[in-house]
Parts: sequence; C-alpha cells; structure tokens
Amino acid sequence: MKVVITGGGGFLGRKLCLALLNHHALLDATGRPYVPSRIVCFDSVPFDPPLPGDPRVKGVVGDIGDAATVRALIDADVASVFHLAAVVSAGAEADFDLGMRVNLDGTRHVLDACRALPQPPKVVFTSSLAVYGGDIPPTVTDATPITPQTSYGAQKLIGEYLLTDYSRKGYLDGRALRLPTIVVRPGKPNKAASTFASSIIREPLQGDPAVCPVTPETSMPILSPRKAVAAFLHVHDLPAATLGAHRGILLNGIAARVGDMARAVERHGGPAAHARIEWKPDPAIQRIVSGWPAAIDAERARRLGFQVDADIDEIVANFIADDMRR
Repeated sequence: MKVVITGGGGFLGRKLCLALLNHHALLDATGRPYVPSRIVCFDSVPFDPPLPGDPRVKGVVGDIGDAATVRALIDADVASVFHLAAVVSAGAEADFDLGMRVNLDGTRHVLDACRALPQPPKVVFTSSLAVYGGDIPPTVTDATPITPQTSYGAQKLIGEYLLTDYSRKGYLDGRALRLPTIVVRPGKPNKAASTFASSIIREPLQGDPAVCPVTPETSMPILSPRKAVAAFLHVHDLPAATLGAHRGILLNGIAARVGDMARAVERHGGPAAHARIEWKPDPAIQRIVSGWPAAIDAERARRLGFQVDADIDEIVANFIADDMRR
C-alpha cells in the first residue's frame, strides 16, 4: 500500500518521509495496520537535496493545479495522503491567482482523486492559524470564531470545509491540522510573513546575520518540526469517531515572545550569535503578525493527545541537533 506526500520536497514533507520510513505501521481508513510499501513525494520543483536513498521512496515532479496529474499520482494503491503542498501566506496574498490554483484548486484535485479510489483513503491536510483574523482575542481557543482576513486563510478554511464534507459523504477519511508557526525551519527564508521567526534563530547560530522585522514584545505561538511531524502521524491514526462533525483541529504551540527567542539564541550560541540579529522594523510585517493570535489554548487537541514543546530552549536545541548547518 502506498502513501503520497504532496509538498514532499519541502522541509516538513522530507521530515515526514523520514519518519514514515521508521514508523512501523499506519492505520488505514478501516482501522487495520499497514506498512507502506511505497512513499511517493510530490512537488512542483526538482528535489534538491535529493530524497532519502531508500527503494521505498519515489519523487514525482508536477503541477498540483493540473487535475490529470493529481489523478495519476493518487492511484488505486494509495491508502493515505498527507496534503502539505501550498503557496505560503505572503505569496498567496501577492499572487491571488497562484494561491487559488495551488491552495484551493490543488486541494480540490487531491480530494477528487481520493474520491475516485475504490477504497476511501485517509487524508491529512495542513491548515493554518490564518483561518483566524480581524478582531480576535490574544489567545484563541476551540470556540474562537473563524474569520480569515487573507486569501491564504480563506483558501485553507475552504480546504477544511471541503475535507469535512468529503468525509461526511464517505469519499475519504480526512483530518486537518491548524498549525502554529513552525520553528525552526531549515534552509532559507521564504515568502511567508512568519519566516523571520526561524531566520532569527537559524542564521545567527550558523554564523550569518538576520533581520527581525517585528518588535521584541511581539508574541506568537510556535511548534517545532519534530512535534509537527509527530502530530501528522498522531492525527492520521486517530479513530474517525473521535474527530466529531468538523475535521479541523486547532493545535497548541508554546507562546513565545520574539525577544525571548533572541535570548535563547544567546544562551545556545553566545553573545556573538545574539549580536547577528538586526532589529529593523517593517510596518507591513508587523501589521500582519500583530493580527495573528499571540497564544493558543486548544482543549480539544490536549484531549486528543497532541504534544507540544516544553519551551523555546527545547526548540532551539532540537534545531541544533537535527538541522543546523555545521
């Protein structure tokens, strides 16, 4: 049986692939355990660096906005799909058509391909805190109204609703995770408004300068890549009966002030690393980030057994162990 990871060339897709190679079994939509015989990583660009050199892993490059490509990707052998592919927040806001093609049309193509399978597969969809917006409380909970104020947030929310409806109809067994900001992302900065949250840790610890566009007092909920991948596997295997009518799940993260993140850099990398952070306010980025929740208190996620990091020092230590350029 086969697993498909869309966005499989991204850092979370790669980490998920590695975890699946070492994860003994998954539960299919009927609750039966299976060990994936093939893991297909799908992305829009060539895989650089290469995917793990394991015969069970296959990379496919293609356009998720093309329905025929996605139908060929998700064939009758597929038991599970992890749908991570997306145009990030600032990119979707800057290019409306691209965001709609990838984030909305691409999700619809994935769900329709799953619907066409002889046996309903499990589908894990990555949503976002961007589904909240406007006049939101400092701490969001399971009861906070959903009012996206960006194209990205609207596209992710529509994806959640589609996933829930396809699940209700029995076409697939879906579950969506509203992820906090993932820190620390390896690699290079991207177009996400939150990219600085990783940059101000990653670059200084690796000997490079970094610019922080928001104030030290800015607070945001964050989750490490380790805990994010663990959440993907955990939610995949949860019984459908525990998920309720709506398949979107708000995940907890630790509430971290940006100034505290910078001080963690100093604790782990010394004064020289801390000095590489340049505080350079960007009103546009500050406005976006200030519109996000400062903290999360999701009782449902705790009840379902999702785990969070202990503190910012654990997150930084895990980055040093897992991803830091030596």
